[in-house]
Amino acid sequence: MTSHVITRLASTTLLVTVLAGLPAPAGAATSGYTPEQVCGSGFGIVTGGAQPVTDHTNSLRGHVYLLYNAHTGEHCAVTIKSSFVGTPTVTRATLLVQGNSVFGPAVYEDQGAFKYYAGPVKARAKGRCVTFRGMISSRRADAGASASGIQAFGGWTTYGDCGMQGMRQRANPR
Repeated sequence: MTSHVITRLASTTLLVTVLAGLPAPAGAATSGYTPEQVCGSGFGIVTGGAQPVTDHTNSLRGHVYLLYNAHTGEHCAVTIKSSFVGTPTVTRATLLVQGNSVFGPAVYEDQGAFKYYAGPVKARAKGRCVTFRGMISSRRADAGASASGIQAFGGWTTYGDCGMQGMRQRANPR
């Protein structure tokens, strides 16, 4: 081989190695699922609706997503794992809809020992503020309450996406 070919081969190998170490983009899921697939037809990620799920060392364990369907007026939350993929570990997706109730927000949740994702959690929330959260754990459901393990959290800490649904629907008719 000529030195030119060896140099190109080494450069290509280095590039592939560097790219393999980069985190996946916010919309990509290493589990093979996308939030749009999980929530279904007509749902799209809202602005700021792709949030990392990180543990106490700030290691990325997946993403939690908030999506909206302008035709149905529904929000959808899903937590997609990028760690512990294929292993049934405790994973949760939570959607809270702010309301006028004295009992607080309406809470919709899916939690269980999932291999790839938790959700979809859907709620009609047209014209209402929502928030969403996700949790990914390394703990298997059968490990017992005292078992330790990694826990990662993500999502919004305040309510958002308030009253914007109607504006998006008029601006983006489908």
